[in-house]
Amino acid sequence: MKVKCNYCDQLIEDKLNYCPYCGGSMPTANRTASDQPKTIEELKAWYTAHKLPPENITRFFIGKDIKEPKAFGIYKSETGDFVVYKNKANGERAVRYQGSDEGYAVNELYQRLRAEIADQKSHAADKRPSQPTRKKSKNSLSLIGKILGFFLFTRFGITLLVFLILFVMAMLDNSPSRGYYRYNGNDYYYQSGSWYSYDSGYDTWDYMSDSDFLDDIIYDDTADDYRVYDHSGMDFEDTSWYDSGSSSSYDSSDYSYDYDWDSDSSWDSYDSWDSDYSSWDSDW
Repeated sequence: MKVKCNYCDQLIEDKLNYCPYCGGSMPTANRTASDQPKTIEELKAWYTAHKLPPENITRFFIGKDIKEPKAFGIYKSETGDFVVYKNKANGERAVRYQGSDEGYAVNELYQRLRAEIADQKSHAADKRPSQPTRKKSKNSLSLIGKILGFFLFTRFGITLLVFLILFVMAMLDNSPSRGYYRYNGNDYYYQSGSWYSYDSGYDTWDYMSDSDFLDDIIYDDTADDYRVYDHSGMDFEDTSWYDSGSSSSYDSSDYSYDYDWDSDSSWDSYDSWDSDYSSWDSDW
């Protein structure tokens, strides 16, 4: 069956996820895949697990109603509606979706975020300087052979030196490791470069986008000064934030969440994300 695209009015097959004419997402597409986030909290976990840069760099704000220009976001309004928006460069807001369907709203921002990741990766690759191809002369090949021979001859010494360097670095490293920390009476959890705070009122854990004060405290002191090994509330390991480090799925009451992430949406360079490269003048 064919349906009309909401954005360009072209007739397309209803089973397609995107319009082949304008790229718009289709509301009739199946949005119940188990490996996609369906709630705002799951989308936060997806964002964190993919090691994306902080939200002030990507300009994707999950669970927040940001008023400033150049921002994508999703939040739940006071009336109970889920709102997906884009604030343009001039501050004008374009509402992509507003309604009661959280899964649909989350998918809208999820698909836009994935597309932005792909664009940013392509943009970063285009900025890398190309390396000229040089023809190896006999002399250069001879030099390479000598270097390799020297390396093989002294490999034991080099290996020993590497181990000594790693040992010294480990002795001097006061950075936090995975686990619970307590500061000023509040409980926190650290894993994979991110901090999470415990809300005793709701017995829940939340991702901390602003955790500089913890980094300053922990990195300047010995981690054991703040590390704790007991926690009276909900275990962090029982939340969707927790990554066990394996490719097995995390099972909750209503979904399975796979931490063996697809490589095309994972991020590997915090420095190369350029939010100014995003298209901020379009509605989406």
